[in-house]
Amino acid sequence: MRFLELLSMSTGALLSSKLRSVLTLVGIVAGVASIIAVMTAIAVVQSTMEKEMSVLGTQVFQVQKWPAGFNSHGQRRRAMKRPPLTMEDADAIRDQVASVDLVGSELWEFGYKVEYGGEATNPNISICGGTPEYPTNNTHVVGLGRNISAMDVKGHRNVAVIGYAIAQKLFPFTDPVGRTVRLDGRKYEVIGVFDEKKSAFGSGYDTYVLIPVTAFLDTYGLTGRDGFQRSVNITVRAKTPALVDDAIEETTQVLRRVRGVKPGQENNFEFFNSASLITQFNTMTAKVKVAAFLIGIVALVVAGIGIMNIMLVSVTERTKEIGIRKSLGANPTDILTQFLLEAVILCNLGGVVGILVGFGLGNVVTFFTSFEAKVPLEWAVIGLVFCSTVGVVFGLLPAIRASRLHPIDALRYE
Repeated sequence: MRFLELLSMSTGALLSSKLRSVLTLVGIVAGVASIIAVMTAIAVVQSTMEKEMSVLGTQVFQVQKWPAGFNSHGQRRRAMKRPPLTMEDADAIRDQVASVDLVGSELWEFGYKVEYGGEATNPNISICGGTPEYPTNNTHVVGLGRNISAMDVKGHRNVAVIGYAIAQKLFPFTDPVGRTVRLDGRKYEVIGVFDEKKSAFGSGYDTYVLIPVTAFLDTYGLTGRDGFQRSVNITVRAKTPALVDDAIEETTQVLRRVRGVKPGQENNFEFFNSASLITQFNTMTAKVKVAAFLIGIVALVVAGIGIMNIMLVSVTERTKEIGIRKSLGANPTDILTQFLLEAVILCNLGGVVGILVGFGLGNVVTFFTSFEAKVPLEWAVIGLVFCSTVGVVFGLLPAIRASRLHPIDALRYE
């Protein structure tokens, strides 16, 4: 009951000085909001990135010449000196690695348009020269018609599976299967359409065309537009998720042997899968989180100093009140507790407002994109804990000063 009475008195004291209390809250709100806003924004992006990066599934990894994901310029320069991966490398994995069951090959060109019946797409279409494993290894389902087959690849056939957006643009009221389109000015028979696969980052999941890798090579050759020999992206599916690490190890040994990598030399190829990309992204954002946390802590410390100074002024203004309470029997612990409660209540009230503001600011991007809103409740708890700590630490000195006032001196104070 005594604690509730002290809590009521602390709340009443704060309400009696509304302007001072509001001004005191500003620093706390700013500090907490800055932390929560950044952490919320990162959570929003991170959640979406994890979904986007899961394109390879849990059993699939990719082998390529270039490092994937978020890498330095130096890494890219070193990768330029590597020999390109070839169809023969893919065949070696398929024939010699026992822990895998699907091995696909991909070659890419970018910036083309597809035409049909006087209509044309924007010149932003990607062309993938691939093998029948492409849809399975990249978790992109052929929803209408069929996938390219081994016979299509072997026969160098000009057939194509088109993206959902391309089908919507060129065939809004017609079944595209069996129709002939022009891709980069060349005729291809449409044999299938991929299901819609939206991307929050604008990735072209719905704006590419899959053709047999042999037809791709017949048209575009082994040399890219940059003058360098094309490097094949190889997608590999382990027989089970538990075998992924074994499959990567076996694939490493096979590729080192067929590509002539000597003992002690580093691999001249790269592995990545969905899990490694997500880990890489989380590692990168960890530095941003630490920086935001430190900035927020500095803001809270500054706000805490402000609270301490305002509370000291409050103690001075309420000296006679403290003297009256002590003369009526209030002990130093009661006075100490009351002033500490005032500081903690102020800090937590500011913390709650800051958390709400931070959640709102962190989710602003979701109003303009297809990102999903996120509310990282764990950071709300952390924010409130720090607010309580700031209230106790910076409210302690004013509270001690108030509790040590001598009642007679306090009653004489003018």
